[in-house]
Amino acid sequence: MNITIENIILIGSVLLLISILAGKTTYRFGIPTLLLFLTIGMLAGSDGIGGIYFDNPKIAQFVGVVSLNFILFSGGLDTNWQSVKPVLKEGIALSTLGVLLTAVGLGYFVYLITDFTLYESLLLGAIVSSTDAAAVFSILRGKNLALKKNLRPTLELESGSNDPMAYVLTIAFLTLVQYPEKNIVSVLPMFLLQMVLGGAAGFLFGKLSKIIINKIRLDFEGLYPVLTIALMFITFSATDFIGGNGFLAIYICSVYLGNQNIIHKKTIMRMFDGLAWLMQIVLFLTLGLLVFPTEIVPFIGIGIMISLFLIFVARPLAVLISLLPFRMKMRRRFYISWVGLRGAVPIVFATYPLLAGIDKANVIFNIVFFVSITSVLIQGSTLSIVAKWLHVGLPERVKPLSATDELLSEHPKAIMKEIKITKTCPSNGVKIVDLGFPKNAIIAMIERDGNYITPNGLTEIAANDKLVVLTDKPEILDKVYESLSLKKKEEEIGD
Repeated sequence: MNITIENIILIGSVLLLISILAGKTTYRFGIPTLLLFLTIGMLAGSDGIGGIYFDNPKIAQFVGVVSLNFILFSGGLDTNWQSVKPVLKEGIALSTLGVLLTAVGLGYFVYLITDFTLYESLLLGAIVSSTDAAAVFSILRGKNLALKKNLRPTLELESGSNDPMAYVLTIAFLTLVQYPEKNIVSVLPMFLLQMVLGGAAGFLFGKLSKIIINKIRLDFEGLYPVLTIALMFITFSATDFIGGNGFLAIYICSVYLGNQNIIHKKTIMRMFDGLAWLMQIVLFLTLGLLVFPTEIVPFIGIGIMISLFLIFVARPLAVLISLLPFRMKMRRRFYISWVGLRGAVPIVFATYPLLAGIDKANVIFNIVFFVSITSVLIQGSTLSIVAKWLHVGLPERVKPLSATDELLSEHPKAIMKEIKITKTCPSNGVKIVDLGFPKNAIIAMIERDGNYITPNGLTEIAANDKLVVLTDKPEILDKVYESLSLKKKEEEIGD
């Protein structure tokens, strides 16, 4: 078959459709959908029944970086600051010290059982050191797991914020492999610069993005997600250009935006949720096409040893040491260590040695691929079972709704209040987006000068306006009055 643009689109769309339909079926049997996407890519490849030849690590890396932008940004938008704040220290400890300890521990084990040099071993350890955001977000949310106390925010914070650390370690150890005359101390300035600039740039771009989204007036609601995508890529590329960590920047930027009042927030979040799933499928299909299963077979033995050591020794020890300063029940620590899923991110990072052309690049890539498959298969398919064993799960009926769930929920707003705005009201002249309005209440309509208008976030409240407010909980009305800076008895005019 001749490879044309039309054929590429046809093949891509068919693979996408098969992945979605097969994922719906296999989910019932507890098989992680991400593993399925990867398998479909492998079956479609040159060693599979599809016979599609794809051996371009540069394109795969590009697809991986773009996909990770969407996945991390979507995860950041869904991260509620009030949920994360109590576990911020634990999350930071896991995403920094935990990643470092995992990389060093696994790397030393690889050094002992293989003919790798120390730096090559540490490079492999760094590549698989982070918990994969795509795997954790999709499996936790796909299985709709209800976990006790702050476990879920801790897991999502760690998985969303530890890729930057793994990326920096990967680049650092790759540099040491290429230039053995250097030592670890020589790469510390690069490490610190990447993390500091990435964190600062993420926060600054988050504030700038909020201003741009809320101030600019676009004629169509559908353009706001497009604007956000542009801001996301600018954040990543500009941070990378100045020497910072772009992955860290877009995660911090998205967490900031997700916890602010921005125009058409529901539309933006839903759009990114769909795009994140699309990027996960495309990423896993691409990486499945890139690998040659016949080349993995010789490394199955060593791959099993490394996988088991990572799952049962390196990761648990790293988690236990990282969380030593914090009060937490042991069974929760064990569950955090079990949710150390390796997925697409390590495979993407494994393309960096391939492009650098180091001696053992192909060996590292194949081992990393096998480790990722093993992790998703063993850990990803047993998250619910292990949660029950360790008594850290909650019955679905008592699962509390997160702030994001409440924002995106479609509960009928059965309670209606009309609220009049006086000339002395502090909210007079303020845009709706700047009111701090409760997430599960809406201003459905405004009566102004005898006319009814349908407001949006840019609509300014004016004196003598009558706001028709809808909500589904009576207690939310107090927050509505608070956001409008009104006294209920003075301003309420009817039901």
